[in-house]
Amino acid sequence: MRLVRFLSRVAFICNICFLVATFSRWLPALPDNAIISDIIVLGYLVSVLINILVNLLVLVLLLIGRLRAAAIPVWLLVVNCIFFIGQILLFYTNLHPH
Repeated sequence: MRLVRFLSRVAFICNICFLVATFSRWLPALPDNAIISDIIVLGYLVSVLINILVNLLVLVLLLIGRLRAAAIPVWLLVVNCIFFIGQILLFYTNLHPH
């Protein structure tokens, strides 16, 4: 159960990196350094993978009735789910432009 709680927190941090990487397209030119590269990798690659894992684990815990035992804050579950839906929508619109 501690692993799911830890992964939820890591997913939240990666989701913040996703926001920064997404909005960096519209910001003035940021310095090209290792931190920006790490944020982009965490935001676009790791956040999607870890969100899939975390949301599947939460769904399994919900189905077997052990979600309360995991002691994950409700706000964290909701925010991770909203980020995951947003990531799916953003990647779908980028793959299928009109």
